[in-house]
Amino acid sequence: MLTPALREPLYEATELLFGIGGAESNVAMGLASMGVDAHWVGRVGSDGFGTRILRDLQAHGVGTEGVEVDLERPTGLYVKVPAMDGPADDEDSVLYYRQGSAASAMSPDTLDNPAVLALMDQATLIHLSGITAALSPACLALSRTVLKAPRDGRTISFDVNWRPTLWAEQDRTILRELADLADLVLVGRDEAEHAFGSGDEAELRSLLPEPSMIVIKNSDVSAVALGRDGTRVEVTALTVDVVDAVGAGDAFAAGCLSGLLLGLDAEGCLRRGHISACCTLIVKGDRGPLPPEEEMTRILGLSDMEWASTTLAEGRFTAVHTGTVAT
Repeated sequence: MLTPALREPLYEATELLFGIGGAESNVAMGLASMGVDAHWVGRVGSDGFGTRILRDLQAHGVGTEGVEVDLERPTGLYVKVPAMDGPADDEDSVLYYRQGSAASAMSPDTLDNPAVLALMDQATLIHLSGITAALSPACLALSRTVLKAPRDGRTISFDVNWRPTLWAEQDRTILRELADLADLVLVGRDEAEHAFGSGDEAELRSLLPEPSMIVIKNSDVSAVALGRDGTRVEVTALTVDVVDAVGAGDAFAAGCLSGLLLGLDAEGCLRRGHISACCTLIVKGDRGPLPPEEEMTRILGLSDMEWASTTLAEGRFTAVHTGTVAT
């Protein structure tokens, strides 16, 4: 991932910040930071970009034994383009250089790798996103294979991760098909409008009848969990002084999925998602440090009134009426 070092148009930039990006890798690193034994399966090129990705993942405690290094195809690349000339609320755009990349060559054959087979057999949770399915027909076939596989006690989650550039000339109804094969679906309400044609809760539950839970993220307002049994749980978002919104959705996914692995109920999962997202919103980059687990537990145990009055500023969680909750 390349980003202009200064907030300036790409054509004027003289320096680009060098980092790694990717929804699934962000989630893997987020889960690893919470003590989860997390592994990333993918393909990178035999180049400096690929080496950087593997080293960063390993440095964050993510296993990479299921990664293939392609000796012919390059590592995929994307460049962030700051929104400089449009309205103030315009979002940054992205230039993708992923056609013909190492990752685009993933296919159902990827699952035949002995290391990947071992990881799949041991996994309690397998997480996918709609980005992978958009990279190539072979990647779509891989996604379908994983989602249709027998569960054998494991859970498969699917984050829609709508990327309009990747789906510009493709059939977006594929996303509905894939999401309905998952056990847990994560989607932003705005994403649902584009990917499924509706952000309405009842319509989404009708369009996706099979997942045991659909989590709808309403930006900085709330998150809602819709159970297949008709249950509905909504948790308001915490108030936060935003520094950079990049990576917040992936952080929310990591927090929510960690709650699932810990056996928390829907409210607990959504609260962990909010806390994780907030910690990312206050830093530049894709991941922010979480509070210690004991403080996380204390925040999760707040009453609804205390939770609703809690803010995060300068790294400190504070409940307006009850004093400092966590730092």
